[in-house]
Amino acid sequence: MQVFKKFSIGLFCLVLCGCFSSGVIDEGGSDAINTDISDINISSSNNFRVGVLLPLTGPASQYGVGLRNASMLALEDIHNNNLILQYYDTKSTPAGARMAVSNAISQNSDLIIGPLMSSEVQAIANETIYQGIPVIAFSSSQAVLQPTVYTLGLLVEEQVERIMSFAAKKGRKNFALLLPDNGTGIAVAKAAIKVAQANDVTVTVIGFYAPETSDFADIIKQMSNYSERHAQLARVKANLQYKADNGDSDALRNLQKLSTKEGLGSVGFDAVLIPESGAKLTSAISMFAYYDVAYPNVQFLGTSIWENSRLNNEVSIVNSWYPALSRNYSSYFANKYTSIFGNRPSSLFSFAYDAVALANELSKQDKDNLNKAITNPDGYAGINGPFRLFEDGTNQHSLDIVEVKSVGDVVIDAAPRGFENVDSEKRLKDVEITADYKSPLIYGKDTSAAQLQIYGQVLPQENQSSRFTDPELERKIIEEELRQMGIFQ
Repeated sequence: MQVFKKFSIGLFCLVLCGCFSSGVIDEGGSDAINTDISDINISSSNNFRVGVLLPLTGPASQYGVGLRNASMLALEDIHNNNLILQYYDTKSTPAGARMAVSNAISQNSDLIIGPLMSSEVQAIANETIYQGIPVIAFSSSQAVLQPTVYTLGLLVEEQVERIMSFAAKKGRKNFALLLPDNGTGIAVAKAAIKVAQANDVTVTVIGFYAPETSDFADIIKQMSNYSERHAQLARVKANLQYKADNGDSDALRNLQKLSTKEGLGSVGFDAVLIPESGAKLTSAISMFAYYDVAYPNVQFLGTSIWENSRLNNEVSIVNSWYPALSRNYSSYFANKYTSIFGNRPSSLFSFAYDAVALANELSKQDKDNLNKAITNPDGYAGINGPFRLFEDGTNQHSLDIVEVKSVGDVVIDAAPRGFENVDSEKRLKDVEITADYKSPLIYGKDTSAAQLQIYGQVLPQENQSSRFTDPELERKIIEEELRQMGIFQ
């Protein structure tokens, strides 16, 4: 394993004494909070100035304030008097972000941390690129990233890669996706198909739903091959009913065993990825269960958004898996944040801690080569575990795999502690879909429209998947399903 650059965090021996004495916090600049930079020596060549652009007012202010609080914790832990944080309010708008970055640049910022939202990042990018100032944003939208405009935000592609690759290693071969019909859903679909190609598994079915819906009955009915499976069940019941009518008591008992079943036979997948949370997530998985799609025959998978949902009391979700930021030091950050600011922090806030710790490392580098330092392939160790940034602005974190248990979530595959084989590792964005790859069955959305968004083209008919309904295989699947219920025909 290659050596990592380490932050001087001193994780378990620091005590915050009610004031921030290490480094300098300046909330200066026009339209910033408490404008006053009179005590700051702007011309000092030893200082490393960081313009921190956050939505301190407006609709996103609760997140901006939390990110600011986390950045101040990091500054205290770092003990670098030459590192100066200058805060600027983006007002939760692109126009506010443009004003904020203009003020940060005029006050000699060497680096920009933030903004939070993709529209804000897009608003400042041209100016920071022109001025040659790197940006470390918090957006989770890959679309706004480019060289010198980076993000620490957890990107969809990385989450999908981690959870699907893990599931593939555990023997899951055929994946279904239940996705919102929006940009997030398309991003998940693109990533999932690439991951499938890279791991020699298949995405067989994609179901799209309107983002505002909470009724998943129709789309899951289609995804789960209900019509064919229900017909298979009807045929078995008819056979048993005939035997029961002719005095077969075993057939009558078997009919009773089947009374709660909705179908028999293959659904065409053994894992389902659902990037939803809260009531929508529980509603979706409960509907799968209604159509007899449940663990262990089907493994439910999620994204990091699951970590913010209460899942342990939902029987149908127990044993499901999702990726999450490494928990190695998360208790330290959460406990310290709570003790100072009186409330538990969102996992989002920890990115601000890591961004300031990264700025501390950059403050020791040649200011003319910051981008080279930022994209050091060895990566950095942060409060969320190892991470690294790439030249195209994207990143890679080290993610845990978490399993939902009734007694509490449990890490079943710990985040790697480093990035091995850096030079030879092929990134997911470089994976190409081969010509013979079968595209998934698509429900809830016009197939041609979906293919255009996912592949950039409409695929030939011969590239379309179909339910794998080999009659002999289907017969064996049904026989095994009945055998597990104690039914022998």
